[in-house]
Amino acid sequence: MRLMLREFGFRTGPHEHRVVQPRQPLRHTSLRAPDPIGTLLGDHDGLSRLAGLFSFAACSPHTIVHLPLRDGVPPDEGAGDLVDLVLAHHTLGLRPSRWPALRRRLRAGIPLTARTDEARTARDAAAWRARRDRADFREGLRHATHARTLFLFGGRGVFAETAGHFAHAAGHGPRHKGVAKGHTAFMTSLPELAEPPGGGHPVEVLICFKPYPPYAHFRRPGAPASRPRRPAAAL
Repeated sequence: MRLMLREFGFRTGPHEHRVVQPRQPLRHTSLRAPDPIGTLLGDHDGLSRLAGLFSFAACSPHTIVHLPLRDGVPPDEGAGDLVDLVLAHHTLGLRPSRWPALRRRLRAGIPLTARTDEARTARDAAAWRARRDRADFREGLRHATHARTLFLFGGRGVFAETAGHFAHAAGHGPRHKGVAKGHTAFMTSLPELAEPPGGGHPVEVLICFKPYPPYAHFRRPGAPASRPRRPAAAL
């Protein structure tokens, strides 16, 4: 996939930071913070681009990927706080409390075009799944919500696996019955979210497909396009 991004590079004290954002917002994609269940709602374009961005994050351990999802069109359903999304490798040591100061530095980015390698992403995801049943497995997604932002911290394997989840949702979501009428289709959820200490309800982020209105313009794959009827010939 070809990703059109905006890149920011700056220094804070001894630390260098590289942040990328989508050049164009994901207009019809939204995220509600997990408390303990959150919802990511997106159309085909948004879910496809999320698959590409997670694939990019998997192969970019020194880059913070910032998705300002609150800039999109507010969804017409759901409850809970709308939040942005940040992806970062756990090795970066990014602290959510430091993010507001970093976010204020995102002013003058430069255009960046990147291409994802779907075959490599699939291999990384398969290797991650092969390790998941081991007793010492510790490669899930750590998460935190701070400053109207959901942070996901992980490594190459789990980001690659998540890219596959979004690709599945983008490809199969439009085929669900009811979506042409504006109904939401639950597709999958973010994999292996770390559980909070002390038990309680498992934390989940549901990934759902929903086309944007007007729904009369939406066509399920394979459905014939409607054509206006020709006016009857005058006698």
